[in-house]
This record gives sequence, structure tokens and C-alpha cells, in this order.
Amino acid sequence: MLYLLLSIVIAGAVALHFWWRHRYRRLLEEIAREKQSLSDAQREHGLEITQRKAEQQALFNSMTEGVLILDHAGHVQLVNKSLQEFFSINKDVRGQTIMEAFRLQELAELARRAEQERLVKGFELELNGTNNRRLEVNAATVTGREGGQHGTIMVFHDLTRLKELENTRQEFVANVSHELRTPLSLIKGFVETLIDGAKDNPELCTRFLGTIEKHTDRLTFLIEDLLTISKLESGQIVMNLNEVNLNNEVGRAVDDLQSRASGKNVKLQNTLAEDLKARADADRLQQVLFNLIENAIKYGRTGGNVTIGGKALPGDKVEIWVKDDGPGIPDEARERVFERFYRVDRARSRETGGTGLGLAIVKHIVQAHGGEVWVSSEPGQGTTFYFTLLQT
Repeated sequence: MLYLLLSIVIAGAVALHFWWRHRYRRLLEEIAREKQSLSDAQREHGLEITQRKAEQQALFNSMTEGVLILDHAGHVQLVNKSLQEFFSINKDVRGQTIMEAFRLQELAELARRAEQERLVKGFELELNGTNNRRLEVNAATVTGREGGQHGTIMVFHDLTRLKELENTRQEFVANVSHELRTPLSLIKGFVETLIDGAKDNPELCTRFLGTIEKHTDRLTFLIEDLLTISKLESGQIVMNLNEVNLNNEVGRAVDDLQSRASGKNVKLQNTLAEDLKARADADRLQQVLFNLIENAIKYGRTGGNVTIGGKALPGDKVEIWVKDDGPGIPDEARERVFERFYRVDRARSRETGGTGLGLAIVKHIVQAHGGEVWVSSEPGQGTTFYFTLLQT
């Protein structure tokens, strides 16, 4: 009887052991499944966060404006591609302070202002050096629901091109005003002199009226050149491209300017081959040739030579040049001769006339033909202007 009771107790204990073991295993499996589910959720959440950050970075990098984000301690959290280009940054600056990342006291001061004022607009920053950029910066602090400051965001707009255009506009207006004022003042002075009694002197009256006519023509040429260069720059003039014989075109320009050349005892020589051709707008090409040959006569030496030549280049272009044997152009002026109203010798230019727009018009016409224009000169050795056109 005792043996039977003992056997039952042992059998019950063994059964209970296996039941608890089975339940423990199931519990472990449930815990493992829960861990796996939690791990998958965390992984998905982490991937979602990573993807969101990547999307934000891609969005910021697609902006033309520069973007800088700082945390509450003033350390860099994000710099987009445009800002890296503005400041020529080629390394990871995240985690650094503004001074460590940019080495600009003005930028660090702007960050401090933003912390105090919460919003700073229209701050202009000038970057000297290789970039020479002008930037407008707007800065604002980012606050949480409780009102605590989480960080600062700065947006940088590149004003460089706008500033250059504004400077060009101001210079252009100043130059046009000056060019208009000079002949108008002379015309007004001679008219007042005639009214005051000079009209009763036939000899003086004729001479003064001739001067008035000359300066009226100067105003007319200036206005026409201004309209021409405005249309060229805005693309309003369409080139009527056809095959032209360059020797014939140069011959036309030489014939038109022969009397001016004779007045300075200058010899004009057309050395282009008779069969040299190019694709060009004949009327606009005449403007180019007329301006270049007239300048060579005007600024070359009295009793000198002006030679017009050309050749076919390897490929699909033709090169034409106009050479004089005058005093040449100084080194510092060579790069600026194609600018509007620029004159190497202003006093001499006033005497010889002209609007100061001729070479600028030449440049735009040649570029509209798909060509290039440049100058070669040595002081005392003469000047040669070159330009290219496309072959037919």
C-alpha cells in the first residue's frame, strides 16, 4: 500500500514537472515572439526615421537657398548643399559651433541676435576671397510647445548677381547721362549765343549752326546705338544668316570709310581671299566691320596702315582680323575695351567723337553669330581685333 502511494506521488510529480516545463517553454516562445515583434516595430520605426531624415536632407539639398540649422546649444545640426557651395565647405561640420565651422564672427553674432530677438531679417553678409559673394540671411529660433528654444534656423539668399546687375545699371545710367549731357550743353550754349546776337553775323551763324548739327548727329547716333545694344542684349534682333563672301563685305566697308581714311592719310588694305565665305547676317556684319575699321582709322597713327585679313580655321570657323600700326592699347585696358562706354583715352575719344558703344555692339553681334571676339595689342606695336564666324 505504501509502495503504491509512493508511486502515485512520484508519477504526479513527474507529470507536474513536464506540465510546468511545457508551460515555461510556451512562455519563453511568447516572450521571444513579443521581443521579435517589438524588435521589428523598432526596426521599422528606425527605418522610418532614417527615411524621413534622408527625405528632409534631399529636400534641403534641392533648395537654391543655403540652409543652416543649429541646436539649442548653438551646434551645427544640418548644412545643405547650397550653403556648402556658398562657403566652399568640403567636410562634415555637424556638431561644430559656428565659429569652428565657418570662422565668421558676423555669423556667430547673428546667431546670438536670433536667440535674443527670435527673428532677424535682411542681414547682409559679404564673403571676401575667391567667392566674393553677397548673401542675405534670415534667422529665426525654433521653439517647442512649452516655449523653450529648440534651436535656430538660418536661410541664406545669394544676392551677388543682383548686386552686380544693380552696379551695372547705376554705372550705365551715369554714363548715358554724361554722354547726353555733353552735346546737349554744347547745343544749348551755341543756341543761346545765337539768340544773344551771333545770328546777325552770317559767318558766326553758319559756323555755330554747323556745330549744333554735329552734336545733334552725335545724340542721334548715341540713341540709335543704345537701342541697338538693348535689342541685342534682350535677343530681340534675329540674325538673318546666309552665305556671304567676306572679301566683298570687307570691300563695302572699306569703300564707305575711304574718305575718313584719306583725311588721316591712312591706307586701307583688304587682304582676304576672294573665295573666303562664312554664314552671317550681311547687314550686322557690316556694323562689325565698320566699327572695327573706323576705330583702327580713328586711333591708329596718321599716315599709317589698316589691314583687314582672314583665314579658314580647322573645324567649322573663319577668323577675320583688323590690324592697325598705331600706339596700341595698355595692358590694363585690354580686358575692358568691349565694355559699354569704356574708353582707353577719354580726352581723345571726345575729340574724335563716337558713342563709346561700338565695341560692345561688335561683341554682341559676333556672339549672336556663334563666334568670339578678342583683341591683341602691345604698346607702340599697334592693335589687332579678331573675330570668328561659322563657315558655310
